[in-house]
Amino acid sequence: MSIFADMKNAYVFPGQGAQFPGMAKELYEKNPIAREMLERANEILGFRITDIMFEGTAEELKQTKVTQPAIFLHSVVLAKCLPDFKPDMVAGHSLGEFSALVAAGAMDFEEGLKLVAIRAQAMQKACELNPGAMAAIINLPAEKIEEICASVEEGTVVGANYNCNGQIVISGEVAAVEAACVKMKEAGARRALLLPVGGAFHSPLMEPARTELAEGIEKAIFSKPVCPVYQNVTAAPSTDPDEIRKNLLAQLTSPVRWTQSVKNMIADGATSFTELGPGTVLQGLIGKIAETPVETSGFSTL
Repeated sequence: MSIFADMKNAYVFPGQGAQFPGMAKELYEKNPIAREMLERANEILGFRITDIMFEGTAEELKQTKVTQPAIFLHSVVLAKCLPDFKPDMVAGHSLGEFSALVAAGAMDFEEGLKLVAIRAQAMQKACELNPGAMAAIINLPAEKIEEICASVEEGTVVGANYNCNGQIVISGEVAAVEAACVKMKEAGARRALLLPVGGAFHSPLMEPARTELAEGIEKAIFSKPVCPVYQNVTAAPSTDPDEIRKNLLAQLTSPVRWTQSVKNMIADGATSFTELGPGTVLQGLIGKIAETPVETSGFSTL
């Protein structure tokens, strides 16, 4: 048997924050498949998102109705255009989970884009209804962060993004997050930094968005993906359409277990990780998570 028989290729897909002006423009100009998919996206969304992606400012790209579909489109178009896209496993960070599911064939492109658009609008409404905040906590153990969050009396605050060892994002009501940050610093955190986001993502404050997204997800058609999808809520692989559907809905109010997802992918044989979409954030996180060397690379164009 070849020594390479057990080597597996993992593809990962970034979430909100990875956008940049000019994203996917080169793909559109050079690849007819990309052009067709992006023009179809303009029709589905009811506005020319490509104009904002290609020529818009960073501020325009921050609009919720633009940011999430734009990142999803960039990632999925890349996956569809790569001639050798043969994943052994996939995962996406938050929004990126939708990209991963479409890339792996668990949902079709149009249905995935429609759900992302619903998700973006629902999250924006939830932010307006339940104002919240998020903060990055650097160099404090997860157990200590969770203990402090549970002790805060000013309101709801929870662990939201377990990005890598030493980098966890908390999320919740503004006063509760601010109080937690003070306690985190007192407990020895190197930094407790409020993030420039519009709300308390991946926390109970997103419950109105989860309720709104539920109808779309329940109506959507899910198929068995071509490979296991490591989902944010469980950090475990799944190929079962019903389980994927349930976890995707729960994701809005549950933490992103990215550290454990990557560790599980490595334990299951992943030796290379390829990031598809704008930015290189996930490659950096994977490098910090992996206890043994793994290959990381990325594509933002072809």
